[in-house]
Amino acid sequence: MSWIATKDGTTIYYKDWGKGPVVTFSHGWPLNADAWDGQMLFLVQNGFRVVAHDRRGHGRSSQPSDGNDMDGYADDLAAVIEALDLREATLVGHSTGGGEVARYIGRHGTSRVAKAVLVSAVPPIMLKSAANPEGLPIEVFDDLRSGIAEDRSRFYQDLAIQFYGANRAGAEVSQGLLDQFWLWSMQAGLKNAYESIKAFSETDFTDDLRQIDVPTLVLHGEDDQIVPVKDSAKKSAKLIKGAQEIYYPGAPHGLTATHQDQVNADLLNFLRG
Repeated sequence: MSWIATKDGTTIYYKDWGKGPVVTFSHGWPLNADAWDGQMLFLVQNGFRVVAHDRRGHGRSSQPSDGNDMDGYADDLAAVIEALDLREATLVGHSTGGGEVARYIGRHGTSRVAKAVLVSAVPPIMLKSAANPEGLPIEVFDDLRSGIAEDRSRFYQDLAIQFYGANRAGAEVSQGLLDQFWLWSMQAGLKNAYESIKAFSETDFTDDLRQIDVPTLVLHGEDDQIVPVKDSAKKSAKLIKGAQEIYYPGAPHGLTATHQDQVNADLLNFLRG
């Protein structure tokens, strides 16, 4: 296994496979880098170098008390990129990881970045407000906090069903996929996962998105029950100059697994384009 230490002493686990043009992956809440394995293996087989890390407080990284916010996440991504001296990288982020990618660019620029991909990503902002009336009410996120504080194991089991759209008629989602989500989620520290809810729901990425000056792909499922497409991808694409958009009819939040082959093909096409 491989780790780096950040400036505040947090230990970040990462995996680094293959050789070729670099693609980094930032995962969603409350998972870890393994959630990208289906994309990483595919890209390695197609001539790319892929790097993914476990966010602080998640997976195999350490569980610090502080820094569980988007600035902290973005700086950790920067630490990985700098430690490995990655250049001309394509930054790919799913859900919370999409916010991490946007905030990385907002804080660190694109001197090391060639392209960006936002998959089922949380930007511009999830929380409902006067400025964002289409957002989700605070009660939705309070319920998430209550759920993991009271019985996180049961909560993650239930969340997996919505995450992969297993509650939709005709859905073909294996028990193994649901169990895998639970396993990864249970590896996240409770305090870290709890504080991350505020980070992904209340952070406003509008200015970060406007600073993106590299080719960007926005990819989202139209039946996303976790991050509704109309208040996320549709708005983000308008804020990113020249953004490409791909929407999957009927696809859930966890489309990197449920629509793996399609996502892989679209990702490869964008990388080679």
